[in-house]
Amino acid sequence: MRGYQVSVAHAALVAACMAGSAHAQTQASAVDTSAAATVAAGAAAAQSAGKMAQDDGEIVVTTTAQKRFENIQNVPLPVQVLTAEQLEAQGVRNFQDLTKVAPSLVIRPAEHPVNANVSLRGVGTFAFGIGVESSVAVTVDGVPLAFQARAFTDLPDVAQIEVLRGPQSTLYGKAASAGLIKIMTVQPTKDFHLKVNTTVTTDDEYGANFSATGPINEDLGYVVSASYSNWGGNVRNVYNGKDVNGRETLNARGKLNWEASSDVKFRLSANYLNGNTTVGRPFIALADGALLRNTAGQTAAVTMPGVTPGPLNQQVSNDYPSRTKYWGWGSMLRTDIKLGKLSVLGLTSYDKFRLDDYLDHDDTASPTIKNLQIGAFKSRLFTQEVRLLSPDDEAFRYALGVYYADVAFQRPFLRGPAFSPADWYATSGSRQVAAFGQIDWEFIRHLTATVGGRAQNERVKYTFRDNIAKGSWAGHASDNATTYRLGLSYQATPDIMVFGNYATGYKGQTYDLTTGFNTARANLGPIRPETSKDKEIGIRTQFFNRRMTFNVTYFDTNYTDLQAQTIETINGTSNFRLTNVGGLNTKGLEFETAARVTRDLTLSGSATYLDATYTSFPAAPCFPTQTVAQGCIQGPPNYQNLTGTRAVQAPEWKGSANIDYAPAITDKLNGVVQASWQYTSSLYYVSRDPQTFQPAFSIFNLNLGVRDHKRRWEGVLFVNNLFDKQYYPSLINSDGNFGNKLATQAVLPRDFRRYAGVRFGLNY
Repeated sequence: MRGYQVSVAHAALVAACMAGSAHAQTQASAVDTSAAATVAAGAAAAQSAGKMAQDDGEIVVTTTAQKRFENIQNVPLPVQVLTAEQLEAQGVRNFQDLTKVAPSLVIRPAEHPVNANVSLRGVGTFAFGIGVESSVAVTVDGVPLAFQARAFTDLPDVAQIEVLRGPQSTLYGKAASAGLIKIMTVQPTKDFHLKVNTTVTTDDEYGANFSATGPINEDLGYVVSASYSNWGGNVRNVYNGKDVNGRETLNARGKLNWEASSDVKFRLSANYLNGNTTVGRPFIALADGALLRNTAGQTAAVTMPGVTPGPLNQQVSNDYPSRTKYWGWGSMLRTDIKLGKLSVLGLTSYDKFRLDDYLDHDDTASPTIKNLQIGAFKSRLFTQEVRLLSPDDEAFRYALGVYYADVAFQRPFLRGPAFSPADWYATSGSRQVAAFGQIDWEFIRHLTATVGGRAQNERVKYTFRDNIAKGSWAGHASDNATTYRLGLSYQATPDIMVFGNYATGYKGQTYDLTTGFNTARANLGPIRPETSKDKEIGIRTQFFNRRMTFNVTYFDTNYTDLQAQTIETINGTSNFRLTNVGGLNTKGLEFETAARVTRDLTLSGSATYLDATYTSFPAAPCFPTQTVAQGCIQGPPNYQNLTGTRAVQAPEWKGSANIDYAPAITDKLNGVVQASWQYTSSLYYVSRDPQTFQPAFSIFNLNLGVRDHKRRWEGVLFVNNLFDKQYYPSLINSDGNFGNKLATQAVLPRDFRRYAGVRFGLNY
């Protein structure tokens, strides 16, 4: 489906094993082929799309996965599309909540966003350092984020989010070796539109956001948006009586669109972010008689008075306020030029971000053992991209581009004084130059071949100064890499398309800039790049006059030179460090389905079956207290062989199902009944460690309300975690801090306990 397209409300049908699909509500011209502009959906467009959906019931989902505006049923890639309306209906207001609605995506939170893990199909970054790239890239309006922690905030002015699964290195670069999350925000419109949302909950969360878009004159358009949210948290610090594990965030964004002529357009945008989080990791298990640092007298009654460890514990006792404070700003200039039938797109961006972290490292209120961890993360990113795009409606189509990026990081770090002392300062930088392209050629009617490639050069550098060991090191390296994608798709009928792809991925070389960096690490040079080879076969189908869709994708991906934590012995000295540990294979099936059952009823669902296994990981660290019987091989150093073991953060089944029912109450009012089910099968957060094992769980959410039949306003009462099911999105084995006796901590999710709230929206 090419040319002028309108997508409609989400809909999907799901079997018991399936989970959350998505839809798009977007109106755009095929001439405007950029990722950002194609999701410009203002309120009028959304209302128009909704009316068309009511008239004919056809489901049309749009995506920009191939840097073009396309019907997702015609795109031979595994991609999930999430709209602002669907995110609201399922209670997704923060980046890490995306794990609830994207079945191939798992986001593991941590004490602060820098240590959080984002994985797709069981592949992510499980090591921490300023030089280490994420395996899952995040872009906003087509521009990458240098620092994944930058994404861990509210989603206030989202028009559409796309989750691209599997290696996306050819079109999106080296930080997308496992996949990509594309966030696209509201764009200027020709008419004035105002959208306002407010939320208040029973556990004292409150927030509001707005976006206003419209014309200044016939050549100038604008967007102004802002949001604020505040939640104290669901953990009580009994030491001072304050709530923790909460957050406060302020976002602001502005855009100015200038149509210099019918063939030349400019869009200037700027954004600002300011926020903070509080940290509280309750002990959910603690052995009787466990002593902090195995020190006499440091019992639980002394170090955490008033706290009773257990599975439902929501209390901590910290005598230092663990927290983060972050702020950042960025700008982007987008240029669109038409050259006859061709289009030229330019994206120039600059981003700056800082996060300060303060952690009570002993996690107690011990009067004698006090250990703090204090540091900062600072990032700066400049990018320039230029693309040449052929028309969308021709049999031979191409997208060609060049890309430049310059990124710099700084990390001062201090820990002590009681134990594990550290005091160092590190910098890391990289410069990347790349050329990329993709050709789609319908060489036989309905049969299209795809060839894509990317060639890049990257230079990386670092400095490291250890203020305790009185040592300083510096280094640099350069690397050339190519990735490619080959594909074939066949449009068997207007409603059935099958495809197959073979693609390679690449994650760049890096230095392990963490505590313990020394001459031995420096002499080894950078860690080798991580590469992947991916095979995919899929089918896209629609039935019943396109009122129902059903899509299935099979994938099989092999990762080589996997970058992860291991143990290395150099000149008789054992080091826990990031290195190339071996390989990983991830394969499985992804299901997505959508159905508009009646005029007022839509059902949706999607699910992922995943088999992710380490094919080579011969020297992984043992977890604390791991015995020989549990697979710990005695050293020195002690290690375990994880070859053949299931990857961490990789549930076998994950998915969700959704119901949206909006019956007419009067000629001007519709009811709102929305229900969602989210399921995750069991998984480990650390391989084989029983203290980090999360059993399978299901979460149910319910929304009830009323709305204007044109969706100009909506009021909804919602209940999240309806049946009050407890689960843990992150578990920490802290045995080593308690004399190798049982000590398990957890990061509690937002919906650890059932809570309710009211959401009101205005769409004018």
